[in-house]
Amino acid sequence: MSNNSSSVSIPVSDNELDDMERMRVRVRRKRKKQGNRVNNELAPRVFRMMLKYWLVVFFLLAAGLLLFEATKIGQNSRLETKSELETDKESGLDKKPDGNLNRLDPVTRMVAGVRKRCLKILPPNELEQLDIPVLEDSPVSEIDVNYITDSDNSLSVDKTYFSRQSMNATRFNLFTGYQTLEQRENSYKVNRTAEVHCGFYSNDGGFKISNEDKTFMRTCTFVVSTCAFGGGDDLYQPIGMSEASLRKVCFVAFWDEITLSVQESAGHVIGEGGFIGKWRVVVVRDLPFSDQRLNGKIPKMLGHRLFPNVKYSIWVDSKSQFRRDPLGVFEALLWRSNSELAISQHGARSSVYDEAEAVVKKHKATPEEVDVQIKQYRHDQFPDDKRFNGHKALAEASVIVREHSPVVNLFMCLWFNEVVRFTSRDQLSFPYVLWRLKVLKKLNMFPVCIRKDLVNSMGHISKAKPLNVSRLS
Repeated sequence: MSNNSSSVSIPVSDNELDDMERMRVRVRRKRKKQGNRVNNELAPRVFRMMLKYWLVVFFLLAAGLLLFEATKIGQNSRLETKSELETDKESGLDKKPDGNLNRLDPVTRMVAGVRKRCLKILPPNELEQLDIPVLEDSPVSEIDVNYITDSDNSLSVDKTYFSRQSMNATRFNLFTGYQTLEQRENSYKVNRTAEVHCGFYSNDGGFKISNEDKTFMRTCTFVVSTCAFGGGDDLYQPIGMSEASLRKVCFVAFWDEITLSVQESAGHVIGEGGFIGKWRVVVVRDLPFSDQRLNGKIPKMLGHRLFPNVKYSIWVDSKSQFRRDPLGVFEALLWRSNSELAISQHGARSSVYDEAEAVVKKHKATPEEVDVQIKQYRHDQFPDDKRFNGHKALAEASVIVREHSPVVNLFMCLWFNEVVRFTSRDQLSFPYVLWRLKVLKKLNMFPVCIRKDLVNSMGHISKAKPLNVSRLS
């Protein structure tokens, strides 16, 4: 045997080699085609998923943009607030480091896809040159409103009888006068003259103001007023004023002796001339009602009786800080729209009857007193309408801008009498009086966002302390 017998040699032809090579090439090509097929199918699949879920993708992108814009606005607002606090610190006014106090940033809303300011006020240079409109006489403006007092012998009543009744049924007293249901009905019948109870019925009725304060109040032509009775609120300095308004407008805050004591104990002492900052503080003594909310309706609704020479006024609830120029507000909400009364629409409800249910549910009045009021309104056939004369029926009355015209003064007297007769929740009685008093036409019920632009809402500090009042004769 040969030594090479262990190695075996298998001959392979050239054709077989070619076949093997072709098989390897096909395998490689097959694998390559599978990979391409996966890549080619991925794009259509993604496209189909985007078509299916395009709405979700759109909202995610929109939410991202809104979050980005909100972050920018928040940063700008913090920078503006910091600047305002530094400015106020230099002026020596009391400040709080957080919350809504001293914010001047405008409130905006979307209009036809564009974000715009809710309240457009003239710039300071135009306010400086602003001409106060002289209203032309009209049949409505010629109404002569006479206020009933205890000296009117032809309208005398049995005071002893009504004093006893006021303890059990109503809150009428020597400040309000004793309005009968017949007199209530007649007060809505307006011809060339109107006779109406409108507070300050008797010299013994209370709400005493010093002669010095009365003299100051007679000098006012334009006024921004507020009140804090019962020690439940602080006094917030108005901001955003032009030089023209600082010269022409009075800022008057009414306090009672309880608030005076609470504020003095907190270091807020009335300075020389009766001022704290921009506010002239008028201390009222001998308040006529035990219900402090009702006492607060006197300066809120009867400003025309407190300021005999004022032509235009702005009322601001004590839980808010006024932050816009008064002359600019008069121009924007009254003169520009030829209105006599401007008040904010209610943000939550439109119907008086819905509001009555909410008042009871939130324990803001007893079910019994609300029931008396609603039964009277249903008896008078007051409709459950959501709108009156193109306006939302229900108002939010924390800011009231008004001309002191005879018809508006009459409206305020009637409104005051309703809150005395029924509940202190003035939202319930506003649309009723508006419905009954047909002659009030020049009304501007502005949207909630304007009210938010006018004030910084601070909320009440504490519950007002009630008074122990018994004024029977």
